Amino acid sequence: MFAPERHQAILDLARTRGRVDVRDLAEQLDVTPETIRRDLTSLERRGLVRRAHGGAVPIERASLSRGTGERETIQAAEKNAIAAAALAELAEGTSVFIDAGTTTLRLAELIPDDLALTVVTHSLPVAMALAAKPATAVHLLGGQFNHETLSSVGTWTHQMIGMVSVDIAFVSVNGITPERGLTTGDLAEAAVKSAMIRASRRTVVLADHSKFGREEFGRIAPLAAVETIITDSGVNPELASEAEAAGPIVVRAAGA
Repeated sequence: MFAPERHQAILDLARTRGRVDVRDLAEQLDVTPETIRRDLTSLERRGLVRRAHGGAVPIERASLSRGTGERETIQAAEKNAIAAAALAELAEGTSVFIDAGTTTLRLAELIPDDLALTVVTHSLPVAMALAAKPATAVHLLGGQFNHETLSSVGTWTHQMIGMVSVDIAFVSVNGITPERGLTTGDLAEAAVKSAMIRASRRTVVLADHSKFGREEFGRIAPLAAVETIITDSGVNPELASEAEAAGPIVVRAAGA
């Protein structure tokens, strides 16, 4: 097998499994561990994987171009479990930010109709999901409309976030690593997420297991800036431990 074919095989396995190990790859591809290490170094330099102890995890940059409807079908069971676990963070009278994202949208959909909350959001789908819940007071932030995420971004959005102080921010991300913290691919969205974190007493990140070990272009905040990450049971234990060592508690939602 030539190196380009081997690189593609490694990348396919990493994306399927969420992580690959040097020894397993060497046996499966019938090459030496040193060859696999060189392959992983090459893939890392191209921004396709991130080296982890004894192996690597994929960096799924291609997902950034997917529309909201398509993203809702990816890791759907995991997102449902994460959103259900996040409900335990809510109590009567709580004020919250709900960020734009498919998992945060699922949280909005699951909020009980009779739970009195104050919700601030820049996401049009989140606001629509809450419109039929009479006990919830919804504050929809204005700004420049992002057609890909169906949310408001920009100067007006930041100004309105700066006018409030809320109990909890529920934030979605595309990447979680100890080195780069929380990241996402859209700089405008990253800036809004950062502002929400600064304006909140606590931050809860909702992220399925595929976000761990990934790094994206737009930096949101260091891991030390958030209190809790709620993910699913499929998260790699090593990556979860690395995240916890940087500050937040990592909660694994049951049922996924």
